[in-house]
Amino acid sequence: MQHGEEVMIILNHSLTPTRCCDGHTLIDIGSGPTIYQLLSACESFKEIIASEYIDQNCQELLKWLKNEPGAFDWTLVVQHVCELEGDRNEWAEKEGKLRGAIKRVLKCDVHKSNPLDPVVLPPADCLVSSLCLETACKDQSSYRAALRNISSLLKPGGHLVLSGDLGTSFYMVGPKKFSCLPLTEEFLWEALSATGFTVETVEVVSWADMAQHDICDFSGMYFIVARKN
Repeated sequence: MQHGEEVMIILNHSLTPTRCCDGHTLIDIGSGPTIYQLLSACESFKEIIASEYIDQNCQELLKWLKNEPGAFDWTLVVQHVCELEGDRNEWAEKEGKLRGAIKRVLKCDVHKSNPLDPVVLPPADCLVSSLCLETACKDQSSYRAALRNISSLLKPGGHLVLSGDLGTSFYMVGPKKFSCLPLTEEFLWEALSATGFTVETVEVVSWADMAQHDICDFSGMYFIVARKN
């Protein structure tokens, strides 16, 4: 596990919905092919909806959910989260609990007024989104619009747990370079307030002295808990 990934897991855990709220349903916006962002959430929510734009990522999630041969092995990450929660040896039970909690894997497009269209769901108690909106949006205007779109999936009084990179204009996946919308704390605060959220918790980790400029040019990581007014 690279150090940056470990920081993301630890701080996502520190701001997990387990510690800020609970309820019946949580929706993960832009799940990617990963599960680490949901490992603690399954302790507080009966149903989790994963959502993702890229079909291959949806297929990877389904492969892990069904425990199919060739699915990515998340054992070390699950053990690490269980250690943070107090018992590393409960990782198998944790995997089983998360598999039971994730009820659906849906296609998601944050640029639609209903990002889960054509599926319509009752408003959720909590939304989680990590490293999604800044990669899906080309400018601040489209970011604000995407934030409004995903907020429609959340009930009044529900919580949004938002995390990602600050200042990133590009990132590399192998030899391929992808563009990203550079974000600042000030913009995130303004965009959330304008969308009808009250920011309750903010944590920022500076990465200026350790930034991997050959992989991406991020300056830090942000972790925000906000409540929908």
